[in-house]
Amino acid sequence: MLGGHSIDDPEPKYGMAVVGEVHPDRIVTNAGARPGDALVLTKPIGTGVLTTALKRDLLSQVELAPAVAAMTTLNAAAARAMLAVGVHAATDVTGFGLLGHLHSLLEASGVAAEVTAQAIPLLPHSRDMAAGGAVPGGTQRNLTSLADSVSFAAGVEQTTRVLLSDAQTSGGLLIAVAPDRVGGLVAALQRAGTPAAAVIGKVVPGTPGRIAVS
Repeated sequence: MLGGHSIDDPEPKYGMAVVGEVHPDRIVTNAGARPGDALVLTKPIGTGVLTTALKRDLLSQVELAPAVAAMTTLNAAAARAMLAVGVHAATDVTGFGLLGHLHSLLEASGVAAEVTAQAIPLLPHSRDMAAGGAVPGGTQRNLTSLADSVSFAAGVEQTTRVLLSDAQTSGGLLIAVAPDRVGGLVAALQRAGTPAAAVIGKVVPGTPGRIAVS
């Protein structure tokens, strides 16, 4: 009901509020991740880069279509699968990017994480567009703000670092699930037809909020 984002853009914007109820036994917060949990992502990333590329006439509507399909896919099916399997924690991936929202989940849970960059699904053309400089300001700010919380292995090049910080619109869910349930969760997400069901890393003991990307 309160808060939000301050936006200074030439494009018109509109906002919507959804007010409803949730059963107390069906709440999954971002504060329950445990060491050993697998991290599962339900949508590929790159929407911020791709929509910026479209604005700069670097990308056609046809090339943007996979991103539009991902953004217009609701997280309802992923949430139902998550609840059916039983997970420890979850967050959506939106304006603070994959690493930003993971950082918040880890801080709230009092744990750290290890992430494998190559395991993270990317939308078509997003790598080329990011390498070509089609990077939104919010994405750059995300990457800068995470400098003290994220360590990148030497082999993780700058384009990948940018994409993992890319500000998403209508991104997927990032879920922390016990290792003995990760197979069941991935299978449930695949049956539900989610855009992705990728195991991208694991939760480990350590300084709360710290992320190591290899």
